Amino acid sequence: MIVPNYNGARHLPIVLNALRRQTFRDFEVIVVDDASQDESVALVEANYPDVRLIVNRRNAGFVRSCNTGAAAARGHMIVLLNNDTEPEPTWLEELVKAFVAHPRAAMVASKLLLFDRRDTLHTTGDMLGVDGIPRNRGIWERDEGQYDAAQTIFSGCGGATAYRREVWEALGGFDEDFWMYLEDVDFGFRAQLAGWEAVFAPRARVYHHLSASGGDALASYYVGRNTIWLIAKNMPRSLLCRNALAILRGQLAITLDALRHWRGEAARARLRGQLAGLIGLPQQLQKRRAIQPRRQIEDEDLARMLVTK
Repeated sequence: MIVPNYNGARHLPIVLNALRRQTFRDFEVIVVDDASQDESVALVEANYPDVRLIVNRRNAGFVRSCNTGAAAARGHMIVLLNNDTEPEPTWLEELVKAFVAHPRAAMVASKLLLFDRRDTLHTTGDMLGVDGIPRNRGIWERDEGQYDAAQTIFSGCGGATAYRREVWEALGGFDEDFWMYLEDVDFGFRAQLAGWEAVFAPRARVYHHLSASGGDALASYYVGRNTIWLIAKNMPRSLLCRNALAILRGQLAITLDALRHWRGEAARARLRGQLAGLIGLPQQLQKRRAIQPRRQIEDEDLARMLVTK
């Protein structure tokens, strides 16, 4: 169980106490503190002696913190959980059940609901559009059981997802160039290309504070940049050609929307992110040359996973 943390002292007691209440008990908890400037480290040391604490001397970013925790973990499952969450007592038990039921699952995703509006969904798993833009399935919808079927999805939200260790290690974990945001979809994409699947466990419920560790402008920049890298690295050539118009339209729509809201900091950050994405394409295309020849999934099977809405 890996809990990446940056200045999350106000949230850590909630998540760590919730982990103590889990019905499934065979797990360790690792908090990776990313050079916090608050009382996070002192809080964990004083109140949670059962928690393994790793402290980054310098801020390394969310993605590297996840990889650091995964490298230190000893279990067959690598479970990532945001510091600003509260899982229900049976959460981990449900994730384990899903792995047992789905031996080809590289990851099992939780049902995330809003912390302060617990009848409202944040995500029931990630899907990928034909335009290459990820979607949070069910976002902002009232939870009325419409997503209560266990089913395959494209990938899981890294804020509350379990990963099969053998797949995590085979794929090299999260791509640290992403720093934060969409690193989970990138991993899910690479897992799909390698012939694995992602599963949603509807009874694995977690409540999530939004934007507790990252601001709107920060998120806008990294989402803008990393969406371009996600497509460049992973989308097979045949689907790039087939969906080229949709991909271009999607990026143009983001650009035009940002220009319309130019006075907003988040809008300007999104444009800077798109520019950074284009500048970084050569490095991502180099990664692509390593990823694409190893594909174990047919292009048409992948095409059927892509959504239009």
